[in-house]
Order: sequence, then structure tokens, then C-alpha cells
Amino acid sequence: MYPQAAEKPDIREFTAEVTAIEDNILQLSETYFYPASGGQPADRGTISGVTVEMVAKSDGSIVHHLRSEPELAVGDTVTGRIDDTFRVYCMRAHSASHTLYGAARTLFDELGYGGFEITPEKIRVDLSTEDAVDAADVVELERLTNQAIWDSRPVSWREVAVSEAQNNENIAFNTQTEEGVMKDQSNVRLVEIKGWDIAACGGTHVSNTIEIGPVTVLNRSNPGEGLTRVEFAVGPPAIQERATHHQALTDVTTCLGTNVLELSETAQHLQNERNRLENELQAAQQQYVDSALDTFETFSRDGDTWQLGMLSDVDPNTVGEILKERVNEHPQTIYGAILDGTSVRVVFAVGERTAPSADEIVNTLTSEFGGGGGGRATFAQGGGIGAAPQSIVEHLREQ
Repeated sequence: MYPQAAEKPDIREFTAEVTAIEDNILQLSETYFYPASGGQPADRGTISGVTVEMVAKSDGSIVHHLRSEPELAVGDTVTGRIDDTFRVYCMRAHSASHTLYGAARTLFDELGYGGFEITPEKIRVDLSTEDAVDAADVVELERLTNQAIWDSRPVSWREVAVSEAQNNENIAFNTQTEEGVMKDQSNVRLVEIKGWDIAACGGTHVSNTIEIGPVTVLNRSNPGEGLTRVEFAVGPPAIQERATHHQALTDVTTCLGTNVLELSETAQHLQNERNRLENELQAAQQQYVDSALDTFETFSRDGDTWQLGMLSDVDPNTVGEILKERVNEHPQTIYGAILDGTSVRVVFAVGERTAPSADEIVNTLTSEFGGGGGGRATFAQGGGIGAAPQSIVEHLREQ
């Protein structure tokens, strides 16, 4: 049994008799409230002036949960009023999900339906595809969906035998439909967007795609293997999202002194320039560190030769690579650099030896001055050390 709301989604007010009542839960002789099911939320509204909190299916019947216990009895006549704004939103949102799925049919050869959900802010559709859905696919999904909406395609619904539906490869099913509704009924309800999509569905829909309005894709994610989740908005949220995107795009093009059509080329040019500058900076830092190492203090301690010094505002990784190169050239020397920047860091490289190892040196410093770090016997780093660089150098020299 499909809800009367799905068959006559334009009804907003009706009268019916109370057939059962328990506390604040009512059953009616008939109802045009849509019960929450299949990803579509329940209708909002009132029954004889009392707010309806929830509408749900229970043992084959539709029950209405009211906000407070009404002064009603079995046999009383009540008036149900359905919130028009929310009903229209759900109709548009549900039809939009079918329209988007129809768009996906044109893009992917192997396509499955993983389910959907409507919330006041957005709608999600889970697509099952063999191929990954990339950002360009999502842009095309949005374009095709809005084109189908603009084409003013009629939307209709009808019931057919389950066997007939199952033999039609053009009909989209999800697991809930096949294992739920179709398991217990001889007929299945089909919703068709003319020339675009046909699916088994028990929800409320518009009569023409033009009623949906603009659709704006919000996000793409992968909730499970082989699934792509597309989240989108319709109505006011879609309009606001599109305005936000437009404003952001305007701000970027103004900042870069370009226009939308040339934005990609401008961004690529800036990326290339950034890469060039980063390479130059890295080369300059390498040259600076390499030259600075020649000025590091050299001293002996416990029979070992140490070369130790301080550097400012350099990348620890760059320093580390150069220290490793020096150790390869002079394996008997212990190389260390104390880096002074937003925080004090230490980097040590040593050759193969029994003691002291690089990680032992770092652990000793962090035990003395705080911070943390680690590594292996030949290379280690530490950070967040609570001492001035010169104090660390003096501590190592005098130990």
C-alpha cells in the first residue's frame, strides 16, 4: 500500500475520522500526511490544530505522533493541514534526485542506485559505479540535471506488476525497494520522468521537472567501496550556494586581475611561478646551509669530533639532507644544527657508531630542556625545546 500523499501530492487539507488513539498517537480513516520512509522525511503540519511531530508506518498503517495529547476520541472527525512549504520542498527535492540519477545514466555505463536522503539543507544520492566519479563528472551531472529541469519534462507515476518491473532493465531499484516493498506486494509504483528516468518509488513528486528549480551540487564523497555520494541543494539553499560561489569567484578574479574564462590559465601560470620560486628558495637555502656548515664550531668531546652551529629560518628537512651528506663524507664527525625560528629545533646526523647515536643526543636534549623528538641511530630531530640555541650549544660543548 502506497501513501495517499504519494498519489495526490497536491492535497494540503483533508478531513477524516479517528480510528485509533493512544495518548498522543492517532490513526485516521484516511490521511494525506506522508510518513517518513525511503529517505524522504515525514510531512509537517497539524491535526485539529495540534502540531504533528512525526508521521510513520506501523504494522501496515500510518500513525501520527502529535506534540501533545489531543482531546479526541475514536469516531471524532478531524481536519489535517499539511505544511505547504515543506511538502513542496520535499516534492522538488525527491524529483531532483530522480533527475540527477537520470543524468548519471547518461554518463556511466554501469550504474547502480545506493539510496538517497532528504534533509532541509540538502539531498544526497549514492551512486554505485565501476569507474571513479571525478570532479569533472560532478560538474557535468549538475549541468545535465539542470538542463533536464529546464526542458520541462513531465513527471508521472503508476503501478505495475512486480514481475513486469523486474523485467524492465531501464527501471532503477535500490535494495530497500527490492527487499521491502516489492517483497510484500504484487504491484510496484513507478515514477517516470519522460524520456529521462524511471524508477521504483513511493515518494511525493512534482508533475513537471520545471517545478524543481535550480540544483546546485555541494559535495562529492565516497562513503563505501564502489559508492559515490553526491550532495546537492534545491530551492533557497541552492540559490544561496550559487550566490556564494559566484561571489567567491568574483573576489578571486578581481584579486588576480583576470576574468572567469581566463581564470584557469591564470591559476596555472601562478602555480608554475610558485613552483619556480619554491625551487629557487630551496636551492638558496641549500646553498646557505652548505656555506654555514663551514663556519660551524668544531670541538672534541670524549674522543669524538663535533661540528655544531646555529641556523635561522631554514627548513629542517633541507638541513637534515645536507647533514647526512656531510656524514657520508666524514663518518667520524658528529654533525648538529640548532634551528632558531618560530620554535627551537635540533637536527643531528652521525656515522655508524656505538655511542653517542643521533637519537640518544636528541633524547638527552629533550630530557634536559623539554620538547620531543626522535629518530634512529644515524639521524634524529627534536622540536619544541625550551632553551635558547646558544644555551644548547654550550650544553653540548661542556657536557
